[in-house]
Amino acid sequence: MDRSQKAESVAQLNAVFNEVGVVVVTRNLGLSVAQSTDLRAKMREAGASYKVAKNRLAKLALKDTQYEGLEEFLTGPTALAWSIDPVAAAKATVDFAKTNDKLEIVGGAMGGTVLDANGIKALASMPSLDELRGKIVGLINAPATKVAQLVNAPAAKLARVFGAYGAKEAA
Repeated sequence: MDRSQKAESVAQLNAVFNEVGVVVVTRNLGLSVAQSTDLRAKMREAGASYKVAKNRLAKLALKDTQYEGLEEFLTGPTALAWSIDPVAAAKATVDFAKTNDKLEIVGGAMGGTVLDANGIKALASMPSLDELRGKIVGLINAPATKVAQLVNAPAAKLARVFGAYGAKEAA
């Protein structure tokens, strides 16, 4: 990797750190290519990204971002997972780490808040942004459905009463 490629890599990572809602630092303890590909696919499905970056370049990219506190985690064979949704990257990483002991969660950050491995696991247990949106839509939609049922109920009852009177007079 020559100097211009390193500068470009630092610039790309810096742009990522300025946009995302969460960054998770993992330690790779011998992931195979197939396992790494599987992890990346699961990250994409969750709306997150995963990248192995040189620690020195990642530390340079962290400068002047809200994630500067992550420098302490960047030692050894590390990789970074990130997403705009504050839960997606953490959830995908924790789910993969449960089934694969070659991926260790070191820590991470959500905005300016640095989290240890337990903090990332706690973050992963929270509902994602899409799940929360679904719940809100359900809560908003439920009263509207009840109102529609209540508005239609008197008319239906009235129609049944008129039908009963009509049947009574016909008999």
